[in-house]
Amino acid sequence: MRRAALAAAIAALAVTVTATAGCGAIDKAVDCVNTADAIGNSVGNLGRAVGNATDNPAQADQALNDIDRELSSLKSKTGDADLSKAVDDLGKAVDNVRTAIKNGDNTPDISGVTAAAKEVGKVCTP
Repeated sequence: MRRAALAAAIAALAVTVTATAGCGAIDKAVDCVNTADAIGNSVGNLGRAVGNATDNPAQADQALNDIDRELSSLKSKTGDADLSKAVDDLGKAVDNVRTAIKNGDNTPDISGVTAAAKEVGKVCTP
């Protein structure tokens, strides 16, 4: 009887641990998708801001800051190598656009940001 009770307790613990780990993975995936969506919105804002850069150069800077913030959030939540690389690539692309703007380019090429953001989206898609 004691063995049956012990076996039942171990089985219950195993189910609990598996369920908890599974929920954590699901939560992480949902966070990733939500953050990728926010990054996509920020990239859209950047595209519009670059189109209006001569009228409001601060808009592009704000969009870049938004992307940086989302990247920091995403990077702190992941241990996935592919996602980390995609986040790093997007960070470099954002830095390149920021440098171009600081150097007086009112219409910087944001294709690197767009491509890197798409890669983040691909990696985050379950």
